[in-house]
Amino acid sequence: MSSVGPESAREHRRLSGEIRESLRALGVQLSLLNQQVGARLELKAVDVDCLDLINRHGPIGPSALARLAGLHPATLTGILDRLERGGWIARERDPNDRRATRLRPLRERNAEIIGLYSGMTSAVEEICADYDESQLRLLADFLSRTAAAGGEATDELAAR
Repeated sequence: MSSVGPESAREHRRLSGEIRESLRALGVQLSLLNQQVGARLELKAVDVDCLDLINRHGPIGPSALARLAGLHPATLTGILDRLERGGWIARERDPNDRRATRLRPLRERNAEIIGLYSGMTSAVEEICADYDESQLRLLADFLSRTAAAGGEATDELAAR
């Protein structure tokens, strides 16, 4: 954007603002969806978030999960107790360190979660059908970089 005229710069700022507002709206909608999914599964939204992290990164140690989730380890204990009681995860000994524990997802119940998110999954598939491969690559890159920026901002705030 080095040698851009004032009209183009103004339009760039306007579109950037529109994207930020859309991301905020998306964040709220996904949070509300997670709350609804959690309620159906008799879990808190934070439990659903932690279960997602365990499914994506597990088996994982509780300390690593606490860092990923941005939660205090004491808070995580209650979450893990609920997930274990509900049959979502198992706590097991780490084979590399007998004193350590790992959290392993129990995928038998994942069909329940997939079903609850099916409306959103179908809607995203329909939206993606309107874009060609190069546009989808651009969108995937944008969302990946935006998620990484969100992670960095979260880490920065947590460190303060």
